[in-house]
Amino acid sequence: MKHLHGSCHCGAVEFEFDSSAPVPFMRCYCSICRKTSGSGGYSINIMGMSDSLRVTKGKDTVRSYQAIKDKNVPKSEQVLCQNRYFCPTCASYLWAHSEEWPEWIYPYASAIDTELPVPKQMASILLENAAKWADPRNIPGRDAGNEMFDKYPSYSLEQWHKNHPDI
Repeated sequence: MKHLHGSCHCGAVEFEFDSSAPVPFMRCYCSICRKTSGSGGYSINIMGMSDSLRVTKGKDTVRSYQAIKDKNVPKSEQVLCQNRYFCPTCASYLWAHSEEWPEWIYPYASAIDTELPVPKQMASILLENAAKWADPRNIPGRDAGNEMFDKYPSYSLEQWHKNHPDI
């Protein structure tokens, strides 16, 4: 178990939590992560225990956004996905949480201030939704030897960490 600290860019929000899955190895290329993360066409989340999350600064300022999983289906059939928490001042995404898995939070690796382990291998998921300019399969030599998935892999973030205890 690793105790981690994170914050937003402007410093208005600070938080901490415990994680047994701190290696930032999985890039998500879904349309929601691509559009909300403000990064290279993907986001990287790690996993933490919900009951250990403490917002130590700016708790009352944190806001959330709940995205629609698939905006192409009729409104009556649209399903909301997890809440994504962010700082309203600088717009830094901090963590995500889903009622489907209430015991976990999914902090954005970019918001973590504690030194995180360096992954020996990366995995890219939901590549069926990747923008062509960001899809690692379209960039020669990029991510050679790393795992690529059009959808979700058969393992979870937690299972990957259990399978890689040496990290």
